[in-house]
Amino acid sequence: MAAGDDAGNDRRKRRRSHGEGALFQRASDGLWVGRIDLGWEGEKRTRKTVYGKTEKECRGKLDKVRRAAELGVNVTAERRTIAVWLDEWLELKKGDGTRASTLRAYRWLINAHIVPVIGRIQLDKLTPLDVRRLVTSARNAGLAPGSVRHVHSLIRNALAEAERLDLVARNVAKAVKAPPVPHRQVRALHPDEARRLVDVLRGERLEGVFSCGLMLGLRRGEILGLRWADVDLDGATLHVRQTLQRVDGSLMFVPAKTERSHRRLPIPPRLVAILRRHRATQAAERTGLGDAWTETGLVFTSSIGTPLEPRNVNRRFDVLRKEAGLPWLRLHDLRHAFASMLFAEGVPARTVMELLGHSTIQLTMNTYTHVMPETQRDAVGRLDRIFSDRADGDDTEEGADPADDEDGENEGNGGEKLAG
Repeated sequence: MAAGDDAGNDRRKRRRSHGEGALFQRASDGLWVGRIDLGWEGEKRTRKTVYGKTEKECRGKLDKVRRAAELGVNVTAERRTIAVWLDEWLELKKGDGTRASTLRAYRWLINAHIVPVIGRIQLDKLTPLDVRRLVTSARNAGLAPGSVRHVHSLIRNALAEAERLDLVARNVAKAVKAPPVPHRQVRALHPDEARRLVDVLRGERLEGVFSCGLMLGLRRGEILGLRWADVDLDGATLHVRQTLQRVDGSLMFVPAKTERSHRRLPIPPRLVAILRRHRATQAAERTGLGDAWTETGLVFTSSIGTPLEPRNVNRRFDVLRKEAGLPWLRLHDLRHAFASMLFAEGVPARTVMELLGHSTIQLTMNTYTHVMPETQRDAVGRLDRIFSDRADGDDTEEGADPADDEDGENEGNGGEKLAG
């Protein structure tokens, strides 16, 4: 069939506005086709064609091609190596707003463990065997199981983007099973240990910092990024909006990682009192320094108003945990203690997930499986008490003799009462 006949038989064709390309459904096989004009390259006009099973899928691919081209990706290049594509993929991630610290971690994995193994392979020639060889190499290099899994996840995500842009026919990394990560048992902080720690923290300059971890489950970066504008002590609430992180050697404030990380939390009364005392202390320090004070609006600062150095916060906690007789306790374990105590009190997993700012309930359940057996025993115990109380009440009401039940004489009535 001639090209003109094929075009004439296209059942549905839509012209998009200038620069958006054409979108139509091919009559021969029902496949949706999208074409976008990318302008002139030298004396040659360049276009990119994408395909999709549905109009929505095809339109999405066109949008991704346009965005990638705007970010400098050569979407019409016929041949590129894995190394070249990973550089382009990082630019795409940067354009998507991926945090600098995450990009830095990606870059390290790419340069140290991915490019040396598969970097010279052509993108469209990569095979599942190559990906499996990459995972084995990362494991043999001594990477922790979690980091080996990150290597697999990174190449899988980079290839998924290449597939969406029609640079490869399929994502071969999907054919390689992700390496397992042994579950790390999180040690729970028992209530009496928590009380010991609270006693040691009382009067400490950073008491509020560590109390926010223990009583609200905040991450270190979230605590150090808190501003007074985010805290309403009268209403006993605070908003998590930003975190303090060290990026390329400098401290930077970055938005909270995910949509769920942006959250509003109730502040328990004890913590409200701690924060009120801290605010008064900070006000006295500000007054005493005068113009030498650096105003940042932060809740927790150095003695001159500047952001706290995260490593110094960890060092101070190391001293305090030893005083409390808890040498095993890490700063991040305060967050785990918060969640574990909530589970022990019977708080639903969905509520715990929202308080922690987890992206999925699966993450919450997998992280705190060590708390589940005790919670399950308590739940079954409560159910047993319900049945026991009901049964005891029914027997008393009917004046039944327990011995009669043992002989089975009242079995039918007893069953009907429980069913009712």
